[in-house]
Amino acid sequence: MGWNETPGGGKGKDPWGNRGNGEGPPDLDEIVRKMQQGIGGIFGGRSSGSGSNGSSFVWLLIVLAFVIWLVIDMAHIIDEQERGIVLRFGEYQTTLQPGLKFRFPRPIERVLIVNVGRVRSVTHNATMLTQDENIVDVELAVQWRIKDPQAYRFNVYGPDATLHQATESAVREVIGKSELDFVLTEGRSQLAQSQQRLIQQIMDDYNTGILILGVETQPAKPPEQVKAAFDDAIKAREDEQRLVNEAEAYRNDIIPKARGGAARLREEANAYKAGVIAKAEGEANRFEKLLTEYERAPAVTRERLYIDAIESVLSNTSKVLLDTEGNNNLMYIPIDRILEDARTGKNKNQSSSANSGEYKPKEPSGSGSGSGVTPYSDRTRGTR
Repeated sequence: MGWNETPGGGKGKDPWGNRGNGEGPPDLDEIVRKMQQGIGGIFGGRSSGSGSNGSSFVWLLIVLAFVIWLVIDMAHIIDEQERGIVLRFGEYQTTLQPGLKFRFPRPIERVLIVNVGRVRSVTHNATMLTQDENIVDVELAVQWRIKDPQAYRFNVYGPDATLHQATESAVREVIGKSELDFVLTEGRSQLAQSQQRLIQQIMDDYNTGILILGVETQPAKPPEQVKAAFDDAIKAREDEQRLVNEAEAYRNDIIPKARGGAARLREEANAYKAGVIAKAEGEANRFEKLLTEYERAPAVTRERLYIDAIESVLSNTSKVLLDTEGNNNLMYIPIDRILEDARTGKNKNQSSSANSGEYKPKEPSGSGSGSGVTPYSDRTRGTR
């Protein structure tokens, strides 16, 4: 029994209902057929015939695919570090900035994406001949990036190879104009700057569109065959610099001290000069006042001057004057002690006079009649 036959033997029914009476769900083939007929009518085809309907559907898919490809080919998304070079039938037109851009599709226009933000590096190792005819091994790395996409792509064939050759040429020129000692010691940074300027100049002359960001040089070293001799020379140079630094430190220490000592001596000399002048002026003023007093009372002034002179002379001697008038008592005087004290006092007066620059007479060792020693100022007239 077929799937559309009833148990009673009839064929007008099927499991889905009464399709023959138009009451069941529509057939899937019928739906597809109607869609093909409608699309075929849109593109000018006839609604009848299954072959025409199939070809119209294929053409629809082709048109949709072409439109999608066209949109994709016309839209260009340029990243922040990229630039787009637009070629129209192979000829340069413009440079696209970052963002979403639309251009004519291929083969009318073609967009070349160039990364201008990425930093590239070129290394170079070579054995160079210096100005003083010495051989040195040099190793350096050149950091660069693209600054002009158009010039980089079209002005020079093989810009990377051109940069490598320009680097070798610049290094040989800079090292060839420098001496070995300068290359091995303090000239490293200066040589790197000179090489960067020269490489950039060559790149600009060729209009390669390349920007040199920096040149990093490794410490130059001599060939292995003469490395021991160069190490000795470098050690001697370091010892020389150390001795120079020590001499500079000693000079910086001794010169300020010498200048300070000279300034102190000048100040002492000025002070001594001022003291001598002041003392001389004081003596002159004293003499003028003494002259005035002498003119008023010559006898009294002359006697007073005599007494002062005798006191000044006798104060520095070891004599002892005794007054025994009216006194019958036996007196014991320690002469050795008095003489020793006199010598000690004299030495002290001499040292103090030498330090202060002026003379101070010593006072008498005793006074009063009870001790038997008479002051010089009181008894000088009786002993004359």
